[in-house]
Amino acid sequence: MSLYLVTGCTGFLGRHLVESLRAHGHEVVALVRKTADVPEGVTTVRGDVLDRASIERALADCDGVFHCAGKVSRRPEDAEELYRVHVEGTKNVLDAAIAKNVRRAVVASTSGTIAVSDDPDHVATEEDEPPIAILNRFPYYRSKLFAEKAALARNGQALPAGGTFEVVSVNPTLLLGPGDVNGSSTEDVRLFLERRIPAVPPGGLSYVDARDAAEGMRLAMVKGTPGRRYLLGACNVTLREFFARLERVSGVRGPMIPVPRVGGSAGADIARTGAQLLERFTQRLGVPMPVDPVSLDMAHFYWYLDASLAEEELGWAPRDPVETLADTVKDLEDRGVVWPDAGGASLLGPLMKRVTDAIGDTDRA
Repeated sequence: MSLYLVTGCTGFLGRHLVESLRAHGHEVVALVRKTADVPEGVTTVRGDVLDRASIERALADCDGVFHCAGKVSRRPEDAEELYRVHVEGTKNVLDAAIAKNVRRAVVASTSGTIAVSDDPDHVATEEDEPPIAILNRFPYYRSKLFAEKAALARNGQALPAGGTFEVVSVNPTLLLGPGDVNGSSTEDVRLFLERRIPAVPPGGLSYVDARDAAEGMRLAMVKGTPGRRYLLGACNVTLREFFARLERVSGVRGPMIPVPRVGGSAGADIARTGAQLLERFTQRLGVPMPVDPVSLDMAHFYWYLDASLAEEELGWAPRDPVETLADTVKDLEDRGVVWPDAGGASLLGPLMKRVTDAIGDTDRA
């Protein structure tokens, strides 16, 4: 049995990680800004990842640290805060661990630091270089890349009491499953269930059950190779197939209008312009935009990955991805957060068709 510090324990991944650690007999200390809504059975220390002194207090007598704290946002205006929380917060947590002679850290990064491409045939591995040109479009993934680099740069640093510090990065893809009480990862599924997604974007995604991602982090603490990252994903699917799976498990009819794909960086720019035009159209009509332009931009790319390294080295195995979707839908419905509103979708359908037709005309030119 070990004692571990977990940052971000009130988040989607953090809650499942705490549950996994306690199920395997470990004790957990949680660094929290407020004690409300903390998982049961953990010791809490008030603090913040931007306050190094509080982190050092929380690390007393700990055998390792799981760093899951972060902010999920697709809003460009949050770029500065994302950098502070992810990059400066990661530096503070790991530097505090080194100062307190904590030997090992597992950092929750994201597959989006390397596993994104405009090539539908590309499946990323841990050896891929970050696609900087794409990541620069999205402040969230850019900040997570800088945080991951800062974390891995600390691997091998000398500890005051002797020995070296070990860092393992775990890079899960889109987290689904039950328990996303903050709506940080399952928002797109909620929008689907409320029939607020007006069209089928041309891209593709990968997803994984948050419970399995938490188990991957636990295994990484025990078996992960220091200085290495591990991609975690259960399946790669086009958005059309993803919506079809959701339709089958939920009984909710998915969007039918396809957004034509325009290849290369020019196609991504056209998609982003189309999303911005759609936002302006809806604002003029006084209709709320159901899907933000950044999400529509992301949906033009392919977020595919190969999780073989985690399976081989960590002994990690994800559950059936259809089970994950079914559990996600059931959890959202059981918690009463789904509010169907066919009116918004019916108004946006014709508008989206005008935008997709315009993109199609550009593709044919």
